[in-house]
Amino acid sequence: MSPAASKPPRSLRSHRRRAGVAVALSGLTVVAAAAVTWAAATDNLVPTNNYNVGCLTGMSGGTVCRTDNADVTYYMDSGGSDKLEDIDKANVRVAIQEYHDKTDLKVSYDSTPTWSGGSETDIYYAEATVPGSDEGLTWCNDNSPGGFKCDQQYVRIEGGGQYTPGLSCHETGHAVGLLHGEDASPRLPNQDSKLGCMKKTPGFADGLGTNNRENINANY
Repeated sequence: MSPAASKPPRSLRSHRRRAGVAVALSGLTVVAAAAVTWAAATDNLVPTNNYNVGCLTGMSGGTVCRTDNADVTYYMDSGGSDKLEDIDKANVRVAIQEYHDKTDLKVSYDSTPTWSGGSETDIYYAEATVPGSDEGLTWCNDNSPGGFKCDQQYVRIEGGGQYTPGLSCHETGHAVGLLHGEDASPRLPNQDSKLGCMKKTPGFADGLGTNNRENINANY
């Protein structure tokens, strides 16, 4: 099942959660802000000091956008020329499970996807040709929330074994707003191991990693 009439659609300010601590001093109650440890090496979730482009609709928009809330639904194309083979679906599930288990996102499969309205399926995975030399591409198909948010993201990864757990994790990362190292703040080399599956060219089994997890949990 593919979206009806679908067209091939493709810094962080410092996010430190703080806790209030009450301290008794000379009969007065003073509220002090105590920083909660933030283990991220860099801020790589849109917007950052090095990437603050508003979300645009369409493959040609070329922007990375956040999903619109922490309850994330997804659908994998199961019919027609863009369907995922069983092994591809299994690799997407491996990636998705890590987002569900290790972040504050609540991820669930939507077997009856919605392509319009205010409650669209959040991420749609398809297998099809990607322009240029890239093997995967993610773009916003509906930026109606405005700002840096997208209501529905399209993920396209090429066939021929490209739907690996690492690349599935990478493109899913873009769908929730994660960026490459060059757009992070402070910037990191695009292949820095701290980026986990958000290295520009992820390894076959690269996972989410601490940096991406901390950024997601600080923002959703």
